[in-house]
Amino acid sequence: MVQTLDAIDWTVLVATLAIIVGYGTWRTRGQKNAQDYIKGGNTSQWWTIGLSVMATQASAITFLSTTGQAFSDGMGFVQFYFGLPIAMVIICLVFIPLYHRLKVYTAYEFLENRFDLKTRSLTAILFLIQRGLAAGITIFAPAIILSVVLGWNIVTLNIIIGVLVIIYTVSGGTKAVTVTQKQQMFVIFAGMIAALFIIINLIPEEVSFKDAIDIAGATGKMQVLDFSFDLENRYTVWTGLIGGTFLMLSYFGTDQSQVQRYLSGKSMKEMQMGLLFNGLFKVPMQFFILLVGVMVFVFYQFSPSPLNFIDKSTETVLASTYGDDYRALQEKQTDLFQQKQEISLAYSKRKDDDLKTQLFQLDSIEKTYRLESKFLIKKAIDPEYTAAYNQLNAEVKALETQPESSAYLSKLEARNALYKEAAKDTQTNDRDYMFIRFILNNLPTGLIGLLLAVILSAAMSSTASEINALATITSIDLYGRNIKKAKDDDHMVKMTKWFTLGWGIVAIIIACFADLAENLIQLVNIIGSIFYGNVLGIFLLAFFFKHIKGNAVFFGALITQAIVVIGWYWDWMPYLWLNLFGCVVVIIVAHILQFTTPKTRTEHA
Repeated sequence: MVQTLDAIDWTVLVATLAIIVGYGTWRTRGQKNAQDYIKGGNTSQWWTIGLSVMATQASAITFLSTTGQAFSDGMGFVQFYFGLPIAMVIICLVFIPLYHRLKVYTAYEFLENRFDLKTRSLTAILFLIQRGLAAGITIFAPAIILSVVLGWNIVTLNIIIGVLVIIYTVSGGTKAVTVTQKQQMFVIFAGMIAALFIIINLIPEEVSFKDAIDIAGATGKMQVLDFSFDLENRYTVWTGLIGGTFLMLSYFGTDQSQVQRYLSGKSMKEMQMGLLFNGLFKVPMQFFILLVGVMVFVFYQFSPSPLNFIDKSTETVLASTYGDDYRALQEKQTDLFQQKQEISLAYSKRKDDDLKTQLFQLDSIEKTYRLESKFLIKKAIDPEYTAAYNQLNAEVKALETQPESSAYLSKLEARNALYKEAAKDTQTNDRDYMFIRFILNNLPTGLIGLLLAVILSAAMSSTASEINALATITSIDLYGRNIKKAKDDDHMVKMTKWFTLGWGIVAIIIACFADLAENLIQLVNIIGSIFYGNVLGIFLLAFFFKHIKGNAVFFGALITQAIVVIGWYWDWMPYLWLNLFGCVVVIIVAHILQFTTPKTRTEHA
């Protein structure tokens, strides 16, 4: 069902975005030199840096995908951020003093001084690849979801979001990104706080906030900490503290989209305080966003919820040969809702262990129904998938007389894997649609426009930081160092503006060809984890291993990147561990090359 917005919502949405874009363009007009355009004139105070750093990381994916993650799996995702405060302290003590002393424009300038130009260029290129992909996804995330719920063409939405970002980022550079992010974070905080209060108000009056937390806890949604060492589990205390620390070290310490935020600080102390501000408030912020998703889950214990939050997919399956099967599943969901509502109300009055067990069981049944609905949708939209599943199913049935045979077990495992694969398809994976669908269906007029402004503001703030950083790296690290020609300040500012425009267009193109993964926030972090460990290892080699020279690092980084990509492709480990893995591998490989190859032995001597 396509949603029609009220005139008040359109007014709130358009006015909010117009004010942000207009203010950013006006406030930073007339910047002439590279110091002002690329480093924001080094005038930012700590609280501006802190908000800018948070806004860069808090894309639209954060609000759409994190709430969906909490709705499905609960609060455990917050463990992903446990390494962030540790990383902030290390960066403040090691990275920032070095960057400030060298007065660098980019994080990679240091690598040329320490190693050589080719190592600096390689690291810059690795950044451009991963951050260029991420920039496209930060545009694509809100565009694909708004296109479904509003009925707009996705290409049109990609272009609108991209052009709005390009306007003020090209005009004002780093300072434009920084000053607009303050307004964007204000809109984001106001919108999310208002949403939480509205959600709590929509829950029946006799159910208090504490009761709502208890209901969520009874279904496992409030379980925050997991101390298991299970490598199959993506989110545990250990993956957050170890893998998360390495990811955050690389992201905040070597990713130019973040480095550029604090390099704009007026002093080293302001830079450090800005990052510590982020370290102090980021985890509570993510906890709050996850809590919003959990409260939406509690709301749907008392209000009917669809089997799938993508209306277009539901319409498709209902019109297919699987329509009757889907309707039967909808009837089961309706019956299940009546039970959930009754037991949830009873549990809010009497915290009985038997009722708690029933709530947990009902939630497990609903998860099964949702998985089954995804399977039916997948079969309805993909004849090749249907044929492959039917063939495997027939082979499983033919071998049922040999339940202990390896052939039967192999076919059974393949069939079950294919069945579960349906949940990850673009047109069945509805986690990222949950929050926007809830907003449009349940929030009052005016607040809908504000929450849509939150989503688009988050997309704009993150994308602006990314294309600003991409342009800076292209201009300073590649063009400025590899094109042999004298370049004055005016020329570098003009070229950086052209590179900003170019990367903005590239991001829009990537967004137009992007696709959903199992979960958008996981997709962004997976892309980062493939590259970040290697890049962080290069910096650690530069900081702490003075005997390692440029050739060993350069070829070690190439080898490591190939190994990490292979490891990700074959799923050797949860993606967060790729950050630690890549970091360790590049350090080891560089040492091996330094002491075994003739050229690097000469360098070392």
